[in-house]
Amino acid sequence: MPDLEHGWKQTMIDYVNALNEAGVHGNIEAYRRIADSEHRSRLARRALAVTRRDARERLRPIRSEMRARLLRHTASAKEASADVQIHLLRSYEQRSQPWLEERLEKERIRFFYANGRWRIDRIEPLAGELAAAAVYSYDAEPAEDGYGGRTIAPSVPFINPNAQYAPRSRVYAGSGAAGEEWGGYGIRAAPYRREAAAAYAEQWWDKPNPAYEEFEVNCTNYVSQGLFAGGAPMNYTGKRESGWWYRGQSSGKELWSFSWAVANSLQRHLSLPRGYGLRAVAVNSPDQLMLGDVICYDWDGNDQFRHNTIVTAFTPEGMPLVNANTVPSRHRYWDYRDSYAWTEQTRYRFYHIADHL
Repeated sequence: MPDLEHGWKQTMIDYVNALNEAGVHGNIEAYRRIADSEHRSRLARRALAVTRRDARERLRPIRSEMRARLLRHTASAKEASADVQIHLLRSYEQRSQPWLEERLEKERIRFFYANGRWRIDRIEPLAGELAAAAVYSYDAEPAEDGYGGRTIAPSVPFINPNAQYAPRSRVYAGSGAAGEEWGGYGIRAAPYRREAAAAYAEQWWDKPNPAYEEFEVNCTNYVSQGLFAGGAPMNYTGKRESGWWYRGQSSGKELWSFSWAVANSLQRHLSLPRGYGLRAVAVNSPDQLMLGDVICYDWDGNDQFRHNTIVTAFTPEGMPLVNANTVPSRHRYWDYRDSYAWTEQTRYRFYHIADHL
């Protein structure tokens, strides 16, 4: 009888060791030990894209480490399936100055037992950047979100600790900036606190903030939280297709705008001009960005943006490093050539958040 307790787990360890060997030594020959040809090709494509990027940008990887954690598994006499979290830690150096990049990837590994040994049948990346909560039909919000006619005052952000609904739904849009309810005119611009936005992204990159709902595709929800922590005021319209706001869930009803949680919708919201509130200007290159700014990713070059990140640090040559979900990432190089979602058609939008909102 096959060893259910240790056989397939040792095969999983051998797989992680092959990944680690390739990462440490930059030797993709180690991937040849991975039985799943589709995943082997996926890894090789990613490694090639990163190698070319590192050479072009003069990035020198100086250390790589991978740690695996078994999240859940099922096993029978002849088959097993395991969901695994792989924590990648990679140190880079540029101009003799190092930094550490981290990310948490999840994979589902399927095993089978044949001819006296456990083998890998298939490896499937889970919750990657290619996923998107795609609600493209709701992107046509008005250019001023109601601000032009001053029918809606942007709200002052605050946390309501006494929310009566779901425990992860404690964030409210407050009243108008001058204390009025919607429709007030006393609007005073407040500075965007870039360091606070970046600090929030650093604190919560690898775990969900219990004050908010966590989504299966969480990248834009996470970026919106960071913008909010930096002082970006919600514009509560009560309509999911307009404004930028979040109120959690109540009686199973989703109370947040598409721009808060949907990648393409946030990109659309940032692209539109408005007099005040959450405002941004598109810049031409990533080295024009600052802490707390946003990068949007269109993997296929078709103007559908499916991922967003927030800037939290910079390389010695001034290029942004970003934090993100859905694959939790910290100080990841901005171009995402290390993502399975990246293609030669990938296009970016770089948004500089206004200094005063």
